[in-house]
Amino acid sequence: MAIPLILGLIVGFLIKKSLKKALIVGIIVAVVTYLGLFSLSLGGLNDIIAQYGPMSVHYMVLLLGMLPLSVGLIIGLAIGFLFG
Repeated sequence: MAIPLILGLIVGFLIKKSLKKALIVGIIVAVVTYLGLFSLSLGGLNDIIAQYGPMSVHYMVLLLGMLPLSVGLIIGLAIGFLFG
């Protein structure tokens, strides 16, 4: 049970760090878009989603299949996210 707990701590910590960075990038993109320096259009995303969408879903399913879903992992995720 120690391995999923440690894995959960690491993943929770990394999720918290990436959410902080994503929030900062989101605020910067919102300000730049508001000022008109950059425009957001969904037309270009259709090609990217059609090309990489199924592949990313496939790899996400593989990743979730490898992670041991146990109580230790869930507790580690919570501790790593809250106190990391």
